[in-house]
Amino acid sequence: MGAAEAAGFYARSWINRDRASVRRLIAPDAEIEWNLGVPVDDEELVQTLHRIASAVGAVTLASVVCAGDRVSIVYDCAAPFGTVRVAEFLTVADGRISEIRQVWDLVGFCRYFAGLLGPEQH
Repeated sequence: MGAAEAAGFYARSWINRDRASVRRLIAPDAEIEWNLGVPVDDEELVQTLHRIASAVGAVTLASVVCAGDRVSIVYDCAAPFGTVRVAEFLTVADGRISEIRQVWDLVGFCRYFAGLLGPEQH
């Protein structure tokens, strides 16, 4: 599976709340970072994406750019009172995601998704 296919399957999987497929695509030693102010590992990432996909009205792909083994995806997460944007920068190796960097709209995330990371986080 190439980078574009792996990234597309990953995006569809978390949008459709398929945690098992998301987890299978993330390499066991993947480097994962985000700007949400709490430590993240593959388990926390999968659980948070599942909670977001379950809480929003829709997650849509605003942009996908592939260059070799790297893929950039921009999502719009439509919450009941507004939309939050997140950008993901993925690296794919041997058909699995080896690096994930997420950059969230922090103002929107804290406004519309407060509590998804736990009450002590926001």
